[in-house]
Amino acid sequence: MDKIVSLCKRRGFVFPGSDIYGGLANSWDFGPLGTELKNNIRDWWWKRFVHSRKDMVGLDAAIMMNPKVWETSGHVENFNDAMIDCKTCRARHRADHLIEEALPDLKVDGLEPEALTKIIRENKLKCPKCGEHNFTEARLFNQLFKTEIGKTDEDRSELYLRGEIAQAMFVNFKNVLDTMRKRLPFGIASVGKVFRNEITPGNFIFRTLEFDLMEFEYFIRKEQWKEVFEFWLNEMQNWLNEMGFHADHTRVREHTPEELSHYSDRTIDIEYNTPFGWKEMFGLAYRTDFDLTRHMEASGVDLRYTDPDTAEKFIPHVIEPTFGLSRLTLMTLFEAYHEEEAPTTEEGKTESRVVMKFHPKVAPYKVAVLPLMKKPPLLELAEKVHSDLSQSFYADFDVTGSIGKRYRRQDEIGTPYCITIDFETVEKDSAVTVRDRDSMQQERINVDNLLGYLRGKL
Repeated sequence: MDKIVSLCKRRGFVFPGSDIYGGLANSWDFGPLGTELKNNIRDWWWKRFVHSRKDMVGLDAAIMMNPKVWETSGHVENFNDAMIDCKTCRARHRADHLIEEALPDLKVDGLEPEALTKIIRENKLKCPKCGEHNFTEARLFNQLFKTEIGKTDEDRSELYLRGEIAQAMFVNFKNVLDTMRKRLPFGIASVGKVFRNEITPGNFIFRTLEFDLMEFEYFIRKEQWKEVFEFWLNEMQNWLNEMGFHADHTRVREHTPEELSHYSDRTIDIEYNTPFGWKEMFGLAYRTDFDLTRHMEASGVDLRYTDPDTAEKFIPHVIEPTFGLSRLTLMTLFEAYHEEEAPTTEEGKTESRVVMKFHPKVAPYKVAVLPLMKKPPLLELAEKVHSDLSQSFYADFDVTGSIGKRYRRQDEIGTPYCITIDFETVEKDSAVTVRDRDSMQQERINVDNLLGYLRGKL
C-alpha cells in the first residue's frame, strides 16, 4: 500500500488534496496520469456497456436535485451509519467497521447503535489511533451532504448533494421513454460525482467523501429479474477478465438480509483482495419497483411503462449494476503493480524494476518516443514520429536521462511501448526500435510501418 501511494504521488497519478495547505482529510486529486487512467477506464466502460448495445442510453444529470427526491427515495430517513468517538484522542470511527476489524467473524449488519456500543464495551475494543478503550455511545448520522441555495440569507433553502446517481435516472425515466423510443428491457447509464458524508478509514482513495460512480438502471418486467440479474453479474465478471484482473483476486459476496439496503431484494458485491482485505469493487442490486413507485406516488406523475403491443401499463422493475470509478482506478493500480528482476546491459546481471502492467486500453500513455541522444538529427525525426503517432495515440516524449533510466521510468507509469530513435534510424535503415513493456523484447520496425504496427498491438 505504501509503495502504491508513493508511486502515485511521485509519478503524477494521485496527489493529496490541498497539499500546499497541509491537505484536507480524505481528499485526493487525480494528477495528469491518474486523470488519463481514470478517464480511460470510464471510456472503456461507456463503450462496452452503452455504445456497443442497442438497449442502453446515457444521461448526465445535475448534482443538485429537488430535496423531495431524497425524501421520496428514503435517503433522508435511511441513509445512516453509526458513529462512535474516542474520548481520549477524539478520533471518529464507524462503529460497525471498528467491530468488523477487531472481530471479523461477528456479524453486525442491521444492529442498532445501542447494540453496537454494547459489543464494543463488552469486548473492550481499542481505538485504532491511540489504543485506548474510552468511547462515547454510538449514534446515527446521515451520510447526505447538506448545502443551501438562495441569494440572500432570507430566501435560502436546504439542498442535498447527491448520495448516488441512480435517482436522476428514475426521475428522468418518463423523459427517456418519451424521447428515445425504447422498449423493455432497456437501461439508462450515467457517470458522475457522488458525495457521502461518512467516516472513512483512510485507505487512500478507496473510500472518500467525494468520488466517481458509473452505473446503469436496467428496466425489466418483474418475472425477468433473476435471469437478468445473472446476466449482468456475468457481464461484470467478463469485463474484469478483459481488463486483466486475475480470477483469484476477486470474489462474489452475497448480502445478508440484514445488510440489504431499504430498496433492495437482493444485492451482491464483487470484491477485490486489497492490501487491507477483501473490499467492494462492484455492486449489483435488484431494486424491484421501489424507486419508480415512490416517485410516482410523491410527484403525481405517471411513471408506468405502456407495452406498445398489448397496451398493458405497469411499473418496471430494476436491476442496478454499480461500478465505483475512483475505487476501480485504485484496484487497477493494485492489479497492475509488479516488482521483478530485469536484465541489464551487462551480460548475466539483473536489476529490480517496478512495472505497471496496465491493459493497453487504460494505460495513460500508449507509447513513448525516446531519441537516443539530444542531437538535432535524432530530435527532429523523433519530434516528427511523436507528432504522427499523437494523431492516433496519447504519446509521451522523453529526452531526460540515459535510455535505460527512461525505459524504467516508462515501465513505472505503465507505457506499453517505447519507440527509440537512434543514429541507424537516421543514417542507415529508417527503422526504429520498439520495446515491449512486459516482455522487454525489442524489434526494429520501419518508420513508415510504425503506425500500422502499433494499431495492431494497442
